[in-house]
Amino acid sequence: MTDDTNSDNHSYQPQWLEQAKLLSEALPYMKRYSDKTVVIKYGGHAMGDPEMAKRFARDVVLLRQVGLNPIVVHGGGPQIGAMLKRLNVKSEFIDGLRVTDQETVRIVEMVLAGSINKEIVSAINQAGGRAVGLSGKDGNLIGAKKLVRTKRDEHSNIERVLDLGLVGEPDQIDPYILDCFKKSDITPVIAPIGVGPDGETLNINADTVAGAIAAALNAKRLIMLTDVSGVLDKSGDLIVEMAADEARAAIADGTVSGGMIPKVETCLDAVDRGVEAAVISDGRIPHAILVEFFTPGGAGTMIKATDQAPE
Repeated sequence: MTDDTNSDNHSYQPQWLEQAKLLSEALPYMKRYSDKTVVIKYGGHAMGDPEMAKRFARDVVLLRQVGLNPIVVHGGGPQIGAMLKRLNVKSEFIDGLRVTDQETVRIVEMVLAGSINKEIVSAINQAGGRAVGLSGKDGNLIGAKKLVRTKRDEHSNIERVLDLGLVGEPDQIDPYILDCFKKSDITPVIAPIGVGPDGETLNINADTVAGAIAAALNAKRLIMLTDVSGVLDKSGDLIVEMAADEARAAIADGTVSGGMIPKVETCLDAVDRGVEAAVISDGRIPHAILVEFFTPGGAGTMIKATDQAPE
């Protein structure tokens, strides 16, 4: 290296030193998560924006490189809607859930287990990792049952069962195939498709699948990437951390409402079943999962067991 090159490099030293400092500060967190399974639900804006999708893929590769065992579960509602519209297939929603008939579920599976899944796998592979796409059908990963929802008629007060068609919920997770991947350097990318008791294909909410897999694997963390900053209090401020009983109280008093309720309930179910902590994370923040794992702060709301000490 010439003297001129050394001279040029002096102007970059502050930046390099800052990068080295950040890596050094991340070391205790890397040790904390070494060889631990973390489940990441990937969706929303983080999945729809090409540049953020590339960042996400690189971040997943980094998690694997520093010793974590990341498992990605993805959604795809907007892409499914676009394909149904393109094929002129009408789609109905009841209480936010897509009514799924035989024709619709074929398209759902085609989009989720096909195009979306392979795009994510390809992005991780392009970033230097090794990823393999799965659906719940592979290795009998996700056994499911039909989702049953009821609704009370506001006029007659009679409760009736809603027929959502081929919409399911996880009934049994067989972790065998995921345990095999853990022994390798392969990152599984899972489409939320399950197998019903008669072998039928069932469409399942991706949040629910991520929570069920995290619980079945006794994961260290469940991270749910969303398009909001996290759980907000009644003043609109972010709640950084909640104990499980506080989260339940926030649902009961209306602090948590609308579409945030099922996300918080999924986190609570995972924590109740042994996941150390679940995080509703702001996927719009660049490198949100790295912020969550490797810094003292975070990028959303962490929900932990009531009797668990704060970090």
